[in-house]
Amino acid sequence: MKRRPLTMAAVVTIPLIAAGCATSGALNGISAPMAGFTTVAARAESVTGNQTVWVQSSEEARTVSERVKRLVQKKTIGPDTAVQVALLNNKGLQAAYAEIGLSAADMWQESMLVNPTISVGMIGVDPVRTIEGAVVSNILALATHKQRVAVADARFRQAQLRAAEETLRLAADTRRAWINAVSA
Repeated sequence: MKRRPLTMAAVVTIPLIAAGCATSGALNGISAPMAGFTTVAARAESVTGNQTVWVQSSEEARTVSERVKRLVQKKTIGPDTAVQVALLNNKGLQAAYAEIGLSAADMWQESMLVNPTISVGMIGVDPVRTIEGAVVSNILALATHKQRVAVADARFRQAQLRAAEETLRLAADTRRAWINAVSA
């Protein structure tokens, strides 16, 4: 009889311990708040000489708006100022930067192992019941884990490159438009 409470305790405790087996950890900078954007910003600044920002809050939006006003208010706008204002004020760039964040979240999600599914069943009708515990995991998800992480990593890098391309394209187009406007 004393064995039954011990068995029940084991059946209840083991699944709870197993449920806590989810892993977490930093993944090559994916867990950083500005994951991927710092690379894009550094590339853009090295080519254009101008800074770009990823606006993630209303306070940051106000700060950027004030900075843009200071850049253009009562001043003659040169090509560098025009490019800087375009980089700070373009909603399309903000969308490209948000794509980096989304792909970083996807990468994080794919890197996590699948949590085990736990089922407990009672078999039998007589006083001596068999308590059965099974830990089941999605075997297909485990088998394809490395490939899914590799695909998510490729998509993350692709989002970074797209954002860098958009940033550089906007800078070049803005500079070209400024030159055309001045020469007209």
